[in-house]
Parts: sequence; C-alpha cells; structure tokens
Amino acid sequence: MKVLGIMGSPRIKGNTDLLLDEALRGAKERGAEVEKIIVDKLNIGPCKEYYACLKDGNCIIRDEMDGIYPKILGADAVILATPIFFYTVSAQVMTLISRCQALWARKYHLKNLDIPVKKGAFIAVGATRGAKLFDGPKLTARYFFKAINADYSDELLVRGVDQRGEIKEHPAALTGAYELGKRLVSG
Repeated sequence: MKVLGIMGSPRIKGNTDLLLDEALRGAKERGAEVEKIIVDKLNIGPCKEYYACLKDGNCIIRDEMDGIYPKILGADAVILATPIFFYTVSAQVMTLISRCQALWARKYHLKNLDIPVKKGAFIAVGATRGAKLFDGPKLTARYFFKAINADYSDELLVRGVDQRGEIKEHPAALTGAYELGKRLVSG
C-alpha cells in the first residue's frame, strides 16, 4: 500500500508537519510505503481556468504539479495536512487542490473512471477554538478527495495550537495522528 502525505504548511517542523510525520510513521509501521510532499517547496501555480482539462483530463500548465499528479493517482491513500488560516486551508494547499481540476474533469466531465479509488484522511490544526473552525476546511477536503477519487475515511482536527512545535505539548494529538496512519493502512 502506498500512502502519500501532502504537507500544506509553510512552517517546516511546525504542528501540521509533526502531525503528518506521525501519521506517516503509523502507516509505515503497518507496512505501507510512504511519501511526503511539502507543497510550499514546490513551484505550483493556481488553476487559470483555461479549461483545456475538459478535453482530455490533463492540465496544460507546466510546472511541478506535473510530478504530483502521478503520485496522487498512484497512491492507495492520501493524507492532506494543513494549518487553518482564516477558517480555511492554507494557500499552498488551495493552489494544489485547484490544480486537481484536471482530475475532476477526468472523473466527472469525461466520465473516465480509471482513477483508482483510494482513502483520504484530513489533518488540520487551528490556533483558535471557534465552533465552526473546521466546517469550511472539511468541505474543501471532502471535495478534493472526491476529485481524486478518494473516500473521506478519517480526520484529525486540532484546535487551540499555534506556536511552532506546540503540538508536542499535546501528546494525545500526536498519538491520534499515529493511530490515523495505522487505521488508513489496516482498513
């Protein structure tokens, strides 16, 4: 089983990154092959609505997203991890998601169902404790997973954590991430 972790925070070794590492560790310990991509380190531009993807399911923008499509398509599970900025996913994550319009076009417009079904898990960390903190991001994640043909299988949502590495003071969250990774692999 292949598990792809998408790290959507600009803060390396921050809370989102540490939680994703724990989830990937859990998956790896259950025998999965894991890979992590750090979106902030990639040169990916947003969707420009050229709509060329409606013709053949491929984006005509040439950048590092070209290397991400095969990773998404080849994964058996995708973990999307993001900090919450203004009650939504990070700009880095949103840029990557917008470019998955090409996969949406394959599945829904072209009715090309050759995109293998996979599992999707969502990890999000927000500094505030607002009651609706995760409502929008969960909806975004859910539709991202639909576009890449993943079932929204699991989630870990952490409130009230902001400072870099502060998640280390929340061992239950780290354990939760590790267990999420194990569950993705074990069914």
